[in-house]
Amino acid sequence: DENGRMVPDPEKFPHGMKYVADYVHSKGLKFGMYSCAGPLTCARYPGSFDHEFDDAATFAAWGVDYLKYDYCFHPSTRRGEDLYRRMGIALANCGRDIVFSGCSWGVEDTKAWMPGTGCHLWRSTGDIHDSWASIKMIAQSQLADQIYGRPNCFNDMDMLVVGMYGKGHAALTGCTDEEYRTHFSLWAFLSSPLMIGCDIRSMSDATKAILQNPEMIAINQDGAGRMAFRIYDGNSGWNDPAQSFVLGRLLENGDIAIGLFNLADGACCQHVSTEDLGLAVGTGRTLVLHDVWSGEDTVMDNEIFQCDVPAHGCRVFRAKVVEC
Repeated sequence: DENGRMVPDPEKFPHGMKYVADYVHSKGLKFGMYSCAGPLTCARYPGSFDHEFDDAATFAAWGVDYLKYDYCFHPSTRRGEDLYRRMGIALANCGRDIVFSGCSWGVEDTKAWMPGTGCHLWRSTGDIHDSWASIKMIAQSQLADQIYGRPNCFNDMDMLVVGMYGKGHAALTGCTDEEYRTHFSLWAFLSSPLMIGCDIRSMSDATKAILQNPEMIAINQDGAGRMAFRIYDGNSGWNDPAQSFVLGRLLENGDIAIGLFNLADGACCQHVSTEDLGLAVGTGRTLVLHDVWSGEDTVMDNEIFQCDVPAHGCRVFRAKVVEC
């Protein structure tokens, strides 16, 4: 408007944005808004460049709970680090608790500076698509960047495509349920925020079983927020370590999450030992492995657990330390 403040489209939102936010809140949900660090958003609507404090105040007045902040049309003469910090400061002073989701797609070495901007989560990659190739590419690119994620500033590997089956904005070839399960497990294991991308009105039973797995979600939401670590794979001479790998993650209550992932096109055999996890034989301790997908429990025998993992598949366990 004449004061440089965002105004809602009178045809799309005749009652204004606060009305929409109140309706969303009445359903027990949070209300998200989208803007951009440039003068225009990616869809060429007004962005927030040079209007950060005005827009943050407007979003607060509207009742916004979450802001995704994209990076289209940003001036090339301005550093992304400065643009995101400007909005971070504005949101921190707007008088409302708003989750700040930075989305600079991992460019300009995002991982090195985004945690200092006030973002609670930050996109570390380009857009995901509903294909196994896209899931695999993003997962492989993020394994080495786990050190940059931390509590209150998580590495966002983009939305979930679980259950899209080739339909929707990000659709390509679609994936199998096995591939979707691996996708969900990796995103959960690597502490990426979990945002459903499929149409929830038409989710299949298989999709619901994946997205609503409480034990997998609990690993993702573990209060300690510790990063995953890569476990040495003694079978690396047989398997391609870029495609078949084992991850561990120390959980808040002393349990250990263990993920055996196989991104390759053929099945493989993987194993993990108590020694790999920090439990030397002399400790007198072993692990009870609870499979978070099948529900089966297995006691690690002879300090070694070994299993076959199908192509594009995974096995994920929550391990409890017990006396031998």
